[in-house]
Amino acid sequence: MIFTKSKRLQQLPPYLFVKLDRMKVEAMKKGVDVIDLGIGDPDLPTPKFIVERMIAAVQKARYHSYPSSSGMLAFRKAAAGWYKRRFNLSFDPVNEVATLIGSKEAIAHFPLAFVEPGDVVLVPTPGYPVYNIGTLFSGGETYYLPLISENDFLPDLDSIPGDILKRAKILWINYPNNPTAAVAPPEFFARVVDFARENNIIVCHDNAYSEMTYNGYIAPSFLDAPGARDIGLEFHSLSKTYNMTGWRIGFAVGNPDLIAALTQVKSNIDSGQFEAIQEAAIAALESDQSCVREMQEIYSERRDILVLGLRDLGLDTPFPKATFYIWTPVPQGYTSQDFSTLLLEKAGIVCTPGNGFGDSGEGYVRMALTVSKERMGEVVKRLKEIL
Repeated sequence: MIFTKSKRLQQLPPYLFVKLDRMKVEAMKKGVDVIDLGIGDPDLPTPKFIVERMIAAVQKARYHSYPSSSGMLAFRKAAAGWYKRRFNLSFDPVNEVATLIGSKEAIAHFPLAFVEPGDVVLVPTPGYPVYNIGTLFSGGETYYLPLISENDFLPDLDSIPGDILKRAKILWINYPNNPTAAVAPPEFFARVVDFARENNIIVCHDNAYSEMTYNGYIAPSFLDAPGARDIGLEFHSLSKTYNMTGWRIGFAVGNPDLIAALTQVKSNIDSGQFEAIQEAAIAALESDQSCVREMQEIYSERRDILVLGLRDLGLDTPFPKATFYIWTPVPQGYTSQDFSTLLLEKAGIVCTPGNGFGDSGEGYVRMALTVSKERMGEVVKRLKEIL
């Protein structure tokens, strides 16, 4: 029997990180000592106190039934409390907070609530591939906003054609940014709010990296901008903040009508996250956050080793203020793909070609700070041997 995939699936590009994982496995089969700086998956363990709370919670029989699709109220209260302590912003946990099975699923599902065929979603490039994938699943059209160094990797909202603005329903932004590691000043967020109001566009801010910051930098919330709560949502994940990528837990906060729409979509697609995981996540959010500060120090050491090593090789690599990514230009004469292939074949180093995040990423590669400082030193050693 012949199975024909839907046009919806046929139009999807290959998911970038699946290809990277396949290349890594093939190299390892050949006996290569691979150092993987490709996928942004923390190598650090989930803090012990969170694991211990999970061990206790999983034994509670009441958690063995279907969870609420809207999430435990206790978790939503913890998320709202964390927001108040971190950003001094207050949210009603009943109707301004949504529980997510990781932020990825919500980013993919949110356009289903508002995007019709022919509508446009404004998506940064280079950027997280799921912004585009969620648009395609909803039947919308993606209009890409280039992020370039000359504009500090911020989108030029004034360059969007009028006919696109008339059809635009959602704008995605993400700061601290993946993959460029750029940060956004408060005045940019204020401009985004004005832009959204003028054009009746929903703003979705992916704030997954707000706690991965260095050298005293404190990442702001988009929702702190005056008027932002009238037009937007902010998505958070515990994955990077607490090294919980495999746990799949996050939350969204913001405009109650947008939260209600997202919750309605999710209630028809999933049955909520296992409540024992939510209880462990409460422990994370209500902790003294010392584990986060320890994480920041570890990544800062790794960042310094890699950036200084790349600069020694003549590359104009910036020191990022946030995220655990290094977004570096490739040497002259190389494309992004050429350089990443060279690193894997000659040095056993996996990194992500910038063009994998969109055409505007050409000329760069992304390296994740996801190996020990000793292994990061080995990365620099191998780079110096081949460049």
